[in-house]
Amino acid sequence: MLKYALVALIAATASFSATDVKAETAGKTIVEIAAGAEDFSTLVAAVKAAGLVDVLSSKGPFTVFAPTNEAFAKLPEGTVESLLKPENKDKLIAVLKYHVVPGKVMAKDVVKVDSAKTAQGSSVTVTVEGKTVKVDNATVVKTDIEASNGVIHVIDTVIIPE
Repeated sequence: MLKYALVALIAATASFSATDVKAETAGKTIVEIAAGAEDFSTLVAAVKAAGLVDVLSSKGPFTVFAPTNEAFAKLPEGTVESLLKPENKDKLIAVLKYHVVPGKVMAKDVVKVDSAKTAQGSSVTVTVEGKTVKVDNATVVKTDIEASNGVIHVIDTVIIPE
């Protein structure tokens, strides 16, 4: 029963109704959805700088834990600017791939896992603390934004591989 209540709570955190999200995202890739949302402009800039647009526009499926602009703003001053420099492209790619899990993992499945292997090669830790779901140190704030090639879950903190 607690698992079902948790799933309902996670689903309720989305700022759009399921119908609105499906209408706005129908047939769009993860990149197209992110590019169309003001809250992801920093993420989109990073994906472009890393040269990952084609990968995240491909068939997939992918699960993307997408940090908002506010999440990027929490990083120490100068971090984003440094990551966007051409000489730091490999580090940027590693950080971005750490936010991607191969396959499509919906919110209802989150209660069944305690970790997930990322496209970067390391695993993220998934924890449920009361009514909060976390991926590493990031809180999941919106879930199940479906794309033609996977799903986006919005997180409030950029997660960094060790």
